Amino acid sequence: MEDLDKVFTDLNKYKVISIIGLSKNVSKTTTLNHIIKFSKGKLKLGLTSIGRDGEEYDAITQLPKPRIMVQSGTIIATAVQSLRNSSLKSELLKETGINTPMGEIQLVRSLNNGLIEIAGPSTNKEIKSVCDELLELGCNLVLIDGAFDRRSYATPLISNATILSTGASVTKDMQKVVELTNHTFNLLTLKKEKNMDVIKLANKVISKAKVGVINSDFSIKNLEILTALDSVEEILTHINRTSKYLVINGAITDFFLEELIKKSDIYKNITILIPDATKLFLSKRTFDKYSKKGGVIRVLNEIKIVMITINPMSPLGYEFNKTKFLSELKKGISVPIYDLGPSEY
Repeated sequence: MEDLDKVFTDLNKYKVISIIGLSKNVSKTTTLNHIIKFSKGKLKLGLTSIGRDGEEYDAITQLPKPRIMVQSGTIIATAVQSLRNSSLKSELLKETGINTPMGEIQLVRSLNNGLIEIAGPSTNKEIKSVCDELLELGCNLVLIDGAFDRRSYATPLISNATILSTGASVTKDMQKVVELTNHTFNLLTLKKEKNMDVIKLANKVISKAKVGVINSDFSIKNLEILTALDSVEEILTHINRTSKYLVINGAITDFFLEELIKKSDIYKNITILIPDATKLFLSKRTFDKYSKKGGVIRVLNEIKIVMITINPMSPLGYEFNKTKFLSELKKGISVPIYDLGPSEY
């Protein structure tokens, strides 16, 4: 697949890439293995994960999983216990002081090709620190393999680009998988606010508060609110017809938007600004409803999804028609989509 080779080659433009999945068993680890194989002799790779990955059997379902095969010379940030579980000889480069249930996260260089289980840090602050360390050790590209229910590490504050994996294990209904994948893609690639003066003011709010208002005269007001989630009524008392932006440094949920719609129509005159799209926990129904009624949400930092990979087969024994699945996904998604096939490991 020549075009796939080009997509993989283009990954060289990014320093840190996160791989996220819509559920377990959607080809996330397989995608990682393909990039590792493609990068052999071309890039000095760094690997880590959010939490635990690469184990032989899924910790929840106990079904077999593809293993992570690393090349000699790869630098890995993983927990001590995961190294003991791996068929890999390694050289200790640095201890991080980051502790996990599987022991301290260490930075090691692989001395041979081998299978490894990666158990990385569990917080965004720690994963950012580890990625910075891997880059300082000379890695050209750092790959983050993460838990299926954790998307926060796709924030542009950590990774420069993201690969999204989807597949039949999400649900047996192919059309539902297509709709969810489209919705997730649309949320994660939400457009950035264009006004640089507004962006500067919004970042100023975020540095000091969880919620703030930017008015038409570019004055700002920080609200003494710990979280926006259950504070719609209080927020509305600080918004008037001169308010232009509502800055929220935290999660936005269906409940929040539904309450906003129910209690006032002033939301039609303002733009909600959030740090990035990992803060959005919205169903398609609520997001579409809010948008159609005139509500606008923008981000301060865009997420760049460079590729989507699929697994049309479920470990539970059913599968989608691959050609139809790819065709349906491509109708609503503008980035390359591939079925990379099964992992060799």
